Amino acid sequence: MKRKYLNIVLSAGLLLGITSCNKYLDVLPDNRAELNNTDKIAKMLVSAYPENSYLLAAEISSDNVDDYGVTNPYSSRFLEEIFNWEASTETNNDGIDRVWSSGYGAIASANAALTAIEEAGSPVNLNPQKGEALVARAYNHFLLVNLFAQHYSKTHSATDLGITYMTTSESTLDPKYQRNTVEEVYNFIVKDLEEGIPLINDASYANSSVSKYHFNKAAANTFAARVHLFMGNWQKAAEYATLALNNNPTETLRDYVTIASFAANLGNISREYNASSVKANFLISTAYSAMGTTFGAYYTNSRFSHGAFIARSETALSNTPYGNITSDVAYRIRLYRYSGTNLDKAIFPRATYMFEYTDPVAGIGFSRGVFAPITSEEALLTRAEANIQLKKYSDALADMQIWVRNTMVTVPTLTEAGINTWANNLAYFTPTAPTPKKKFNSEYNIETGTQENMLHAVLFMRRIQTLHTGMRWFDVKRYGIEITRRTIAGTAVGTVSSNTLAVRDNRRAMQLPQDVINAGLTPNPR
Repeated sequence: MKRKYLNIVLSAGLLLGITSCNKYLDVLPDNRAELNNTDKIAKMLVSAYPENSYLLAAEISSDNVDDYGVTNPYSSRFLEEIFNWEASTETNNDGIDRVWSSGYGAIASANAALTAIEEAGSPVNLNPQKGEALVARAYNHFLLVNLFAQHYSKTHSATDLGITYMTTSESTLDPKYQRNTVEEVYNFIVKDLEEGIPLINDASYANSSVSKYHFNKAAANTFAARVHLFMGNWQKAAEYATLALNNNPTETLRDYVTIASFAANLGNISREYNASSVKANFLISTAYSAMGTTFGAYYTNSRFSHGAFIARSETALSNTPYGNITSDVAYRIRLYRYSGTNLDKAIFPRATYMFEYTDPVAGIGFSRGVFAPITSEEALLTRAEANIQLKKYSDALADMQIWVRNTMVTVPTLTEAGINTWANNLAYFTPTAPTPKKKFNSEYNIETGTQENMLHAVLFMRRIQTLHTGMRWFDVKRYGIEITRRTIAGTAVGTVSSNTLAVRDNRRAMQLPQDVINAGLTPNPR
């Protein structure tokens, strides 16, 4: 049976085990009636988180990777399309079609749980599950709108095409949908968050480890801070971040000393970095993905890499706001570097590789990736960025200092004057003369001097903290940072492409999967 690709039309779990049209017609068109107790609703919420991840597509789209050339055979048509911001025609576990379908599948699960709660009379004892479902629904829509639409804009979002925001469980087989505008999607997200966050109760989870795979209070508040940061609501972003940090960020700092004790190899340390026991990991995600090998000690996908050149000129080993870093071990969690024939990778342990065997005897199964999409470091740097936008520079510096103190072995004292000196002495980035300082082309009213310089510093820290997690792509979109593709030859820039991603380039919104377009949803302009 060839089904239409609009997963938004199907109730959660409906497709599991379906092998033929006849079998499909034999099952109930809607299985919500079976969600009739707290335990079943809680189990349904396990599937309110996507099985496939945006991480690889977003990271390869960003300026965190360079092209190491056609002589590197470790690539794919999918990666070439994503790197060049083309409409993706390839299907794999990291494909944009899987990101779309798993996102709407997770939304369907959240909506099924909400419907069951409503049909049960919305009892108070189900408030924690209702809160989680609302926040999970908002989160999945947020990821989809930030991938498949332009960034939120107070100028353009009232007319920019967003995605379809699903607020009900769907039981019909072929309903017709329209895309909401970006502004409408964000309004729905904020509404769900404002209703859902107060209902979340961490005590409803079996233990703290289990809670890391669900929207606990810290994760929900950090996500809300991110939403308002992306909307330019600086005060609300700072307030939610403070709630996430419980007004005491030192309590949630990542214990790098313990994590570093597993540093014998990248696989071990990435596993510990993403462990549920780490207080800084507010939300942990598992997905069918090649993220762990792509951003690991493997040749996998190494044609498009964060290599030594970009590390030395733009990121971890460059002229940073906390000093001129030249050593791999200057960070408490070292930067792992792998070089050789057709290989150049400079990697922090952000994504864990796991293999799920479906047949241990035959040795076949699926690659999985584990990463923490919401962390205390994000909350800390979100608050710092929001305070810079509010011109509360002392408050921002205090949070940035906490981040540096916990991240670096040698800790300098950050000052407003020092950051101004650092930024003023840097030329703006060009593809052939790269620096960490890239021009902003946003609609935010950014003052030349201290405010701009402080933003360069905090965005640099965000870039280091979120390397290999896809978040840089969203920062590129938020600040209108242009990207020009280039090929690295040895230790220098080889060729510079004419392919530049301009401000509000249509390609900043990934094209919808072709099957979705064929099913009738309006495509993104090209």
